Amino acid sequence: MTRTLCFRTGTLLLALTLCPLLPGTAAAQVIAPGPALQGESCSVAGLMDSIRHGLKSNSEAYKKYLRTLLRESAVTLPDQELRAAFERETDPVMAEHLAAAMVARTERGADPEAIKAVAKRALEEHDPALRSAAVRSMRRTSALESTDGAYEKLVRDASPEVRQEAATNIVEDIQEVYSGYHGVASDAAVSAAAAATDPKVTAKILGNMDTQMISAGSAGKIQSLLRSDDAEVRRAAALALGGVPAEQMANARQSVLAMYRDEQDASVRKALLQSIAQLGFFGAIPELQRLRSTDPSLAPEIDAWIRVLSLDLQEWNLILREKQRLQQVP
Repeated sequence: MTRTLCFRTGTLLLALTLCPLLPGTAAAQVIAPGPALQGESCSVAGLMDSIRHGLKSNSEAYKKYLRTLLRESAVTLPDQELRAAFERETDPVMAEHLAAAMVARTERGADPEAIKAVAKRALEEHDPALRSAAVRSMRRTSALESTDGAYEKLVRDASPEVRQEAATNIVEDIQEVYSGYHGVASDAAVSAAAAATDPKVTAKILGNMDTQMISAGSAGKIQSLLRSDDAEVRRAAALALGGVPAEQMANARQSVLAMYRDEQDASVRKALLQSIAQLGFFGAIPELQRLRSTDPSLAPEIDAWIRVLSLDLQEWNLILREKQRLQQVP
């Protein structure tokens, strides 16, 4: 990447103005070529100095431009210089910028090991603020499948902030990068959720991910979480089971039906009803009808599901939308 040198524009404009009035020889002398342009290569140090200075600006647009500039320049920057700058940086904001540049190198095929170096620091750095910064730099990337199971360790980090950042990464990666259609990434997300020791992390991952491409092993891990002591985790696991692949549906249906009668938490029972509806669509109506007497307080919820499923809509998002609409009608 080069930076063009500035010209003495005033002199040049004057010369161009006078050219038509001068004899040929004189004109030639006026517009004689100037010194050759010289390029200046961008450096990590130079870019970092610009970013440090730019962070003092009140313009968020300018700050965003500088962050983007470093990330976009990543593939042309000297690899060892970039890595060294990242490893010695102790300011969380600057460390995140440098980490994002390294991640960009991997995402663009320039260096498959760069993102692993970022994950390594996220796991080994003593300062939790720097660990969090490294985790954020991997958001909406291929880190779920390219960091050798790092997320299973990050979700058990001693810092709640790091654990939550890791959970956010997983959710956004599944939703925004893979759209739920990549089984390897989805299985990695389930493994991280099952490995977490923080119920909020497990619930956040399972309650916000698409499970349509998970393996039988992952479906089994989610089913085991139905027995969690934490109601929030049980609720999230119930919702996640509703979207499993066709070959996993029979086992998932048996699990949620068996759990419904013994479950005492109303929010978990509502999630189980939603899962039953999603696993069966129109065919779930008889099962829902049999459950009406189990908990009379949830009979209206069951009736709402039965009304919507009776429409025999063929897409789950349409069923959810219609149920919401019916419940809003006075």
